[in-house]
Parts: sequence; structure tokens; C-alpha cells
Amino acid sequence: MPPTTMRLPSRRSSGFTLIELLTVIAIIGILAAIFIPTIGAALDKAKRATDAANLREIVKAASIYAQDNQDNLPDPTTVATTTLSANPRALLWPGIIARNGILTDPKVYFSKLDPFYPATLPISIINSNLAATAAKTSLDSTFTAGGISPSYEFVGGLKTSNPASTPVAYTRGLQTSGAWSATSGVYKDVGGYVGFLSGNVEFYTNTGSPTAVFTSNNSGKRVANIQQGVPTTARFWAVPPTGTTTLGSGTGVLAVKGP
Repeated sequence: MPPTTMRLPSRRSSGFTLIELLTVIAIIGILAAIFIPTIGAALDKAKRATDAANLREIVKAASIYAQDNQDNLPDPTTVATTTLSANPRALLWPGIIARNGILTDPKVYFSKLDPFYPATLPISIINSNLAATAAKTSLDSTFTAGGISPSYEFVGGLKTSNPASTPVAYTRGLQTSGAWSATSGVYKDVGGYVGFLSGNVEFYTNTGSPTAVFTSNNSGKRVANIQQGVPTTARFWAVPPTGTTTLGSGTGVLAVKGP
């Protein structure tokens, strides 16, 4: 008998064909398109949660300060320049708290979602040069450097006896209409946080809709204008980012009588 010839099974190349490679790339692209926005949104949500926690700490620190200061929350208007100085004066609001050793970390005043987040964060609020004669009577130069804008605006001239619904500080960019500014807003015109004397912190897309947030300092009606939701002797303090305007200012903006 003739010898039997054995045929070995042919072996296919272990590499990908061009079609398989293109298919894998297409699948990866589809998955990336689905998950990357979701991951980005989750990260933004986490950063906003941090901002809310920071604002809560700011309001708490202001209330603790009041306990040792005749129930008065921080008020840059009443601070003598020989006691503590700053330019712009609005920065005295966090400076007053830091000088009393209550909230000394400058990072809590800046949101990572803020378009104006500083390239280099301040290292201290109060003058960090302990050898300087101005130590503890002036703010640190890294905190007052030009172009640095805290992500929050502050209300000065409040007392712990004011209604619990009184706003103490809020995300920068809130306008008298109740909307947030697309140019100066931390989250642009998406909305922002408001911290109240009660310690509560809430996010609002608009403080006038669907229900007005603040209580008029005149009639007790609900109003969207935060300037009408605090005592008429109070002032709003902020450092507007370069080229923008905010409700508060470096020299303070007086509240107005509500309807």
C-alpha cells in the first residue's frame, strides 16, 4: 500500500486583520464617546460638592467669629487699618476670620471649576512673614495679588440675631435679577450656591424662579434680589475678576430697601 500522507491543519496568522483592527478601534471610540462625558460630569459634580462644603465651612467660621465678637459677623467696614489692612478691602472679610485663627486655609475660597481659578494658589491669608512688623496686621501678598478673585462674595454687617434665612456668602456672579452672570459667575450662568445664617447651603439656577429665595428687608415678601434680602445697613464684598463686574465690590456695595 502506498504510504498515507498526513495533512497538518493550516494555521491562521495570530495577528489581527485590518477589518478586525478597525472594528476594535470603532468600538473603543464609541465607548469613549459614551463614558468620557459621563466621567467629566461626575468629576464636575464632585468639585461642586467640594465648593458647597467649603461655603458651609465659611459660613460656620463667620458664625464662630461672631460668638466672640458681640454677635457681629465679619464686617470690613468697621475694621481699622491699624488692626488689619488689605487692598482691595473686600479681602478683609476672610482676613478677619483668619486673623482670629478660625479658618486660615486660603484654598477654601477658590473653586476648581472657576474660569478664574488662580494659576498659583495663595499660600496664606494673613501675612506669613512672621519677622515682618506688619505680621498679623496685613494680608499675605499671595492672597492680595492682582488678578486673584475669590470664588465667593460676602455679606458684611450681619448679626447672629438676623433671621436664619439671611444670606452670608454666595458663589460669585449672582445678579440682582436672581440669575448668575455668564462672564463673572463661577459656573457661568448655570447657577450657584448661597450660604445662609442658619448654616444651610443650597444650589440655585436662579434665586427668583420658580420661587423667590430671599425675604424682603422691608415687607417680608419673597424676592429674587439678594440686595433686598439683608439688612439695609449691610454691604456686599467681592473682588471682580479682571474685565468683569459683580454685585459686590472691593469697597463694598450697600444693600437696598426691598419692595
